[in-house]
Amino acid sequence: MKALLQRVAGLFEAMGTLGGLGRGQRPIATRRYQCACGQPIFFGNSRCLACGRDLGFEPGALTMLALEPGSSRWQRCANAARCGCNWLLAPAEAPRHEGLCRACRLNRTIPDLDERDNARLWGRIEVAKRRLVSQLLALGLPVQSRVTEDAERGVMFDFLRGAPGGPPVTTGHAAGLITLDIDEADDATRERLRDALAEPYRTLLGHLRHEIGHYYWLRLVAADGGADAGGEGQARRGGWLQPFRVRFGDERTDYAAALARHYREGPASDWAGRCVSAYASSHPWEDWAETFAHYLHMLDTLDTALSFGLEADEVDTGFTPYGPEALDAPGDPGAERFLGFVNAWLQISALMNELARSMGQPDFYPFVLSAPAVAKLHLVHRIVATEAAARATP
Repeated sequence: MKALLQRVAGLFEAMGTLGGLGRGQRPIATRRYQCACGQPIFFGNSRCLACGRDLGFEPGALTMLALEPGSSRWQRCANAARCGCNWLLAPAEAPRHEGLCRACRLNRTIPDLDERDNARLWGRIEVAKRRLVSQLLALGLPVQSRVTEDAERGVMFDFLRGAPGGPPVTTGHAAGLITLDIDEADDATRERLRDALAEPYRTLLGHLRHEIGHYYWLRLVAADGGADAGGEGQARRGGWLQPFRVRFGDERTDYAAALARHYREGPASDWAGRCVSAYASSHPWEDWAETFAHYLHMLDTLDTALSFGLEADEVDTGFTPYGPEALDAPGDPGAERFLGFVNAWLQISALMNELARSMGQPDFYPFVLSAPAVAKLHLVHRIVATEAAARATP
């Protein structure tokens, strides 16, 4: 417990210094690692190509470890051979979770790996999910399996594939269960859907970040983390339900009717001036989930830039930075630092887009953040930070 509290304290020291990509800034989730032999290694590696050591990601310390031959301190996830999972767990916790790591034990259902190309597609999904889970752990958010750890408030995943000629699988979230159609892991299928829905961006990681956003709305904003979204009562941790409604709108608006209208008539004409995406304008729940996903996109990308030494004072795109008036709570103690974070994102995303264009590729971040969208991002940040701080209190 002491080590956990120290790690979360370090997290908030890092969060407290969110001021862009200046000198001395530190990432929340480090994305640069080093083998015991001194060679650089990466988040998805299972073996060092320089020295041959076995490698694994240890989610407690949020780092990559080089495993010494004969050591019994760690064991590989039971899914190592099935989907290439490189995460580690202590042998003592393995029996309770059938040998599955912190990420893989979140699965309730996986596809039949003997059918078609299910194994390949599922493996791609797990790569994205490990990235997601590592970031959630670094942020200090609750990540318990609804299958083996917290049957009331945990989260779990069903990765499904529709039968040929049968009804399609609906990707979505319901009461802690995230369902994903594994056909989304097929690049051609996903691109076809992206084009049909006129979306500028559609990725596996984006899907997972969006759906986990719905789950955290239940945990962090709704009246009861175990109740259906839209339940009444006082919000947890600091009364976030009313601030949510001020920024995002009243979630009690008929959800099914709102989505039907969105797909029938298209997004609201003014969506670009108040939301992070067109789909976000369909309903307050979708606005939250889209904003939450973008928050995770921004944090992880800037963390990666910081991990590799990129500094904002070396990037000049000539943009006009946002001021305090764009924030949800300009008087909040961390407002100035969050503003620095947003403005750093504007710099780095503009640079990323220009780099993509240099290669003849679509923009990495094909979105423009309006001032109301920045205010929503600030509210998401405040809620996440408050939850993590509360969890770190003994």
